[in-house]
Amino acid sequence: MSTPWNQMSAAALGRAIEAGKINPVELAEHFLDAATHHPMGDRIYARLTPTRARGEAMSAAARAKTGLRRHPLDGVPLSWKDLFDSAGVATEAGSALLKGRTPQADAQVLQTATLLGAVALGKTHMSELAFSGLGLNPVTATPPCINDDLAVPGGSSSGAAASVAFGLAPAAIGSDTGGSVRIPAAWNDLVGLKTTHGLLSTQGTVPLCDSFDTVGPLARSVEDCALLLSLLAGAPPADLTGTSLSGARLAVLQTTALDDLRPAPAHAFETALPRLSAAGAQITHLKAPEVAEALILAAALFPAEAYAIWGPTIESAPHKMFPRILDRFRSGGQIAATAYIAARRRLTELRAIFTQRTSGFDAVLLPTSAIAPPNAKRLMTDDAFYVSENLLALRNTRIGNLMDQCVLTLPTGHASCGIAFMAAPRSEARLLRLGQAAERALA
Repeated sequence: MSTPWNQMSAAALGRAIEAGKINPVELAEHFLDAATHHPMGDRIYARLTPTRARGEAMSAAARAKTGLRRHPLDGVPLSWKDLFDSAGVATEAGSALLKGRTPQADAQVLQTATLLGAVALGKTHMSELAFSGLGLNPVTATPPCINDDLAVPGGSSSGAAASVAFGLAPAAIGSDTGGSVRIPAAWNDLVGLKTTHGLLSTQGTVPLCDSFDTVGPLARSVEDCALLLSLLAGAPPADLTGTSLSGARLAVLQTTALDDLRPAPAHAFETALPRLSAAGAQITHLKAPEVAEALILAAALFPAEAYAIWGPTIESAPHKMFPRILDRFRSGGQIAATAYIAARRRLTELRAIFTQRTSGFDAVLLPTSAIAPPNAKRLMTDDAFYVSENLLALRNTRIGNLMDQCVLTLPTGHASCGIAFMAAPRSEARLLRLGQAAERALA
């Protein structure tokens, strides 16, 4: 019996299109229908783009028929987080402040992917203005978590993750400023790639913090993430043939990343390490005090930049915002320019120290998130719980953004628990090769 389309990887769907076994038009209709009729569809998609999807699928079908496919994912449908501009379609970034905002041109990465044959299914719900790792959004919608109906899905690419986990898209495109690809990927048992800052264009993407914003995929496999990175960059995909963990040097980050872990993530991480070792990896433990110092700087860096970008818009109609997100933005208005500049300068020094310390390793390992998905109702009713869970959810992922790493999160086989592999900036191809070998070891 063949695998249903909504359980196949994006790469497998692309191969089936290439072989003439799947018509891209039928594939697009399948996912549009699934999203329209799924009981969670309205909580996952902010809006579908059926006219665009059908037109792109028809073009992809014509290319497939004549042997002129442009990319291994030509004709494969994707969902897009609702902060990527799409011409003539509202892009509201999960906020009532931007209701009705309709750009006239696609974001650069959407343009590139479209030229290579991607089919855009629609825009997915997200945390308000991307400023939360939890995925809770009472203003627009809180998408579901695949493993717990009562929990949040992780954010801010919450609908992106849910669209894949619930079989309403083969793969999704999100963004990551402090963990917004990796947390929802981990909590929904997906693979997520946080790319190096500046590797992919953010032109036409609603910003949060320009200095940290990145674009990245969420998918079912490392192979999918490699092909999606290629699609977004307009570059050849990483070569994933012959991958192995034999001789790979991996460092477990001890500083901060292992503190205060909840039982489930701690157990998942501890049981993942022996499987990596059994596959040939050499694992050592590493202390990096610069990480702890950088996390302290984060309290000034992220809110200050976010409020500098959004302050005037927010203060024109603060009543439209979820109060906890509003408070988080406003905290940035209390940070002096001198404190922000000093923090940026010190972060540059800390990044150099971390790069030097980790240069002998292929990747640095840590639990993707210190916590499992928290209860949505309690987050709405308990202010202290919301603040503590949001900060702890983001703590480990922020390390990758602060240290300017590329990071891949993989499922561990334990529900909603991921393991992250951090590598030097601009080393995505090597990281993806390592990730595919690790994926096999953890399966």
